[in-house]
Amino acid sequence: MSSISPAIHIDPARVIDEVDPRIYSGFTEHMGRCIYGGIYDPKNEYGLVDVQTGFRKDVMQALSELKIPVVRYPGGNFVSTYRWQDGIGPKELRPRRPELAWLTEESNQFGTDEFIAWCRELGTEPYICLNMGTGTMEDALAWLEYCNSSANTYYANLRRKNGNEEPYGVKYWALGNEVWGPWQVGQMESQDYAKKAFQWAKALRLLDPSIKLISCGETGFADWDRVTLRKLAPVVDFHSIHLYTVSEGKHAVNVVGPAAAEKGIEITRSLIDLAKIEGGLSKELTVCFDEWNVWDPIRAPGEKGAEEHYDLSDALAVASWLNVFVRKADIVKIACIAQSVNVISPIITSPQGLFRQTTYYPLLLFSTLMRGSSLSVHVTNPSPSLIYTGTTVPKFIHDLDVHTPDFAKLTKFVDVSAVLATTEQGTREIRIAIVNRSDTEEFEVPILVGPKASVRDEITIHEVWHEDLKANNGFEEEKVKAVIRQERFAGSYRLKKHSFQVVVFTLEE
Repeated sequence: MSSISPAIHIDPARVIDEVDPRIYSGFTEHMGRCIYGGIYDPKNEYGLVDVQTGFRKDVMQALSELKIPVVRYPGGNFVSTYRWQDGIGPKELRPRRPELAWLTEESNQFGTDEFIAWCRELGTEPYICLNMGTGTMEDALAWLEYCNSSANTYYANLRRKNGNEEPYGVKYWALGNEVWGPWQVGQMESQDYAKKAFQWAKALRLLDPSIKLISCGETGFADWDRVTLRKLAPVVDFHSIHLYTVSEGKHAVNVVGPAAAEKGIEITRSLIDLAKIEGGLSKELTVCFDEWNVWDPIRAPGEKGAEEHYDLSDALAVASWLNVFVRKADIVKIACIAQSVNVISPIITSPQGLFRQTTYYPLLLFSTLMRGSSLSVHVTNPSPSLIYTGTTVPKFIHDLDVHTPDFAKLTKFVDVSAVLATTEQGTREIRIAIVNRSDTEEFEVPILVGPKASVRDEITIHEVWHEDLKANNGFEEEKVKAVIRQERFAGSYRLKKHSFQVVVFTLEE
């Protein structure tokens, strides 16, 4: 065990904002086995599907445990050549199309109506991304009419004809996906996208003023974000940013990668403020981080289904990602892990069953425990050895840290977020999510709560850990799970090396 340890300081009066449950949202794309063989498997021969809907019952159960508030659909890169009209009506009449994002074929056996029905069974809200590649404004308006209109008009009546009398009331609509990317069909320059999206937003709101619109951002630290926000801030409710982190085979690179997202969020907050100031706006405009995860496209190529098999290191990286969203609760209101099944996912299926990947368990603990009021946490590091100073991806994480005070560095080995929550019985709890990102050191960490609050000496720990950092799960065995135990708290808590835990304290009233 290290002779020098960081200390965690928490004051329940120092509230950042309420944690929006929508930061625990999901994403289903027509990519690999996410839809077909994932959430939808009507020809399954092992009794795992609802024979009426074709939905996988075991997948539905595993996802329901995560309490997912919102699910994004149908892409992703897929959406930029998607003709939504192909995916409605009698299935035997739906055309089979070439799919250009992942160079496959799309059967269109699962479309808008199936997605809405699946969301309702799961108990989640649908979020639709519009095709701004090959799609037109007319297509977008037709899709919105089909989903939300109660009028006596063509697409509303077509929905009724297809068996759905009442409007779906889809609230969230994204104005394209990664339109900035060279891999995207219909790639645009930032100014061109902003002008086009502005006109789409005006028209969509004329048809349904109640919807929430999401602009297509980049990473939060790109000039695309500045340009698009400046134009679109008056007409959108959220600005989307995307980022994936990689390990390059190194644990430390893996677990500190989410620091890039934290910096991107901070920069985006400033760009939103700048757009509001320049536009004279007084409105709520927040971040929708609607694609995030650990993904190495060399290890798991998208055109081959992107089926990552995650280990404990990846689980700790996901926990670090989620710490970022809790710490930034005042500006991040939606976040969608990409994706929900099979494709860079916490769940992997086969025709006979499924298993929960290592990354499922931090997501489960955050979604079930880390709700309430986000608290400002101060972590003191009495020695430079408590901060990672090696190679980072992207490189700017290291470059910025060099000139950042130790307390504000984003590469601390001990990474923390906390919430103040109230149980159903009315008991107030402080729940602290702690990632020990060091693969070699244990720490005896003082946890100081105050100055005007005290906690009981019995704590509950929800821990994700394995002695082997490369341990992963499979159909035969899940080596990495969440384990619950109780301990007596005497002022400090022992952090195992390469571990994640949510430590629950009960406040003395």
